[in-house]
Amino acid sequence: MTSQPCVVGLDFGTESARGVLIGAADGEILAVHRIVYPHGVMSESLPDGTPLPPDWALQDADDYLHAAGEILRRLSEAAVAAGGHIAGIGIDFTASTVLPVTAQGVPLSRHYPQHPHAYVKLWKHHAAQPWVAEINDTGGEFLAYTGGETSCEWMFAKAAQLRSEAPGLWAESARFMEAGDWLVSELVGAEVRSTCQAGYKAHYLDGAGYPSEVDTLIPGLRERLREPTPIGEPAGELAPAWMDRIGLTRPPVVAVATIDAHAVMPGVGVSTPGTLVATLGTSAGYMLVSPDCRRIPGIGGVVRDGILPGYWGYEAGQAGFGDLLAWFVRTFPSGEDADASFAHYNRAAAALPPGASGVMALDWWNGCRTPLIDPELSGVFVGMTLQTTREELYRALLESLGFGMRRVVDTLTEGGLDVDELVVTSGLAEKNPFIVQLVADVTGRDVRVPDVQEATARGAAIHGAVAAGLVDDFQAGAAALGAQRTRRVLPVDSATVRYTELYGLYRTLSRALVDSDVMPALRRLRGATGRP
Repeated sequence: MTSQPCVVGLDFGTESARGVLIGAADGEILAVHRIVYPHGVMSESLPDGTPLPPDWALQDADDYLHAAGEILRRLSEAAVAAGGHIAGIGIDFTASTVLPVTAQGVPLSRHYPQHPHAYVKLWKHHAAQPWVAEINDTGGEFLAYTGGETSCEWMFAKAAQLRSEAPGLWAESARFMEAGDWLVSELVGAEVRSTCQAGYKAHYLDGAGYPSEVDTLIPGLRERLREPTPIGEPAGELAPAWMDRIGLTRPPVVAVATIDAHAVMPGVGVSTPGTLVATLGTSAGYMLVSPDCRRIPGIGGVVRDGILPGYWGYEAGQAGFGDLLAWFVRTFPSGEDADASFAHYNRAAAALPPGASGVMALDWWNGCRTPLIDPELSGVFVGMTLQTTREELYRALLESLGFGMRRVVDTLTEGGLDVDELVVTSGLAEKNPFIVQLVADVTGRDVRVPDVQEATARGAAIHGAVAAGLVDDFQAGAAALGAQRTRRVLPVDSATVRYTELYGLYRTLSRALVDSDVMPALRRLRGATGRP
């Protein structure tokens, strides 16, 4: 009896990695396995206790190999038990999450475990911000595709920080790589980079390559990069050493990497223009594809074939979303554990009318990604009185997230793009219907919530299916393996009227604080006192 082909999607997030095994014929999830990174996110100290300055966020590359090995081994066993075999592997990764490696691909952290700059710099490593201004001031046509500026969350600023603060390590590195590309290269035994990672995080332009200014901006970086391969293409077959490690007898095809938020689009069954897909996790990512190229101020990336082949892919986001709510619940608990606190606050917030408390918040607690591309901005409550309650503050935070989402939609539409429908996905959207209703009310749009498990990892699996030739293209993959059902949430007209008024105040408050030097001054004071 011939075994049935399966595909694996590996989703490497901020705190953990997750893998799904999916039947290629029917899209059924056969197994799921998750591994928490042993070293987690290092923001206060290295494993040996070496303290880290404020705004650092590091990881250990070997945690990724550990997670990949354990997940693939478990899923391989599940495939055999289900009478199948793994034919394709797709990988998505947080970005820009970068590391310096030797010519053989060895992370420098193995040689220099006591040196912070030898480790992976996670996407939310904001200590590279001082190098952003220099890159922006030098300028170049490439910045027109990223809203007019670069970001400390992307590759160039992190490379500039490494070269400036650790020239010895920079000299010893032969490659500077996105972690997703590095993991794919480890799995197939040859260096393979992705046009998705290169386009959105290293300013790579289709037809033009990396910016000509790169050697002036960061001398030596260009020689540490390589030409990327389009998404959906095979990076190669799984290397023999990995085959032995996880117990496979036939080599699956490994797809080139994609960014985690981008993998969501085919995973929720979307493969055409006009649908804005919002994935609400720790942060919020927004993806839209269009046949047209629009260089829109405030949109952090527009890349040809970056999300789906044949289209320009637009990426926007909010730098904080679920982590903002988690911070509030952790700081102001209202139950025996986090789940109980969330339940209490969500019930209480749902009972409050829009704007009734007179309190407004700005959703900049981890900076503002769209449209300001400024990680140094910070959160705000305004309108508080001696009668203000914790529940009203929580409601204001929820509303601020909705206003931030509406600002993303407005930035895209004001830039000339069509947003015909809004799809919201993630565990947060599935578990908290109040947030979805609030999004519909604030934006004044119908919202679709896909009925799908493991949307991000499922999207990665579709990349693996395309690369392995199990489906013809991403449209076929999204139709066959993506979400099949959705529920629709409609806005309440009376709430939308009130939120339109409040959104105008949100825009006014935003402009006032962006033009003020208060937030940068407070940030400098925080750094001067050594506050983590």
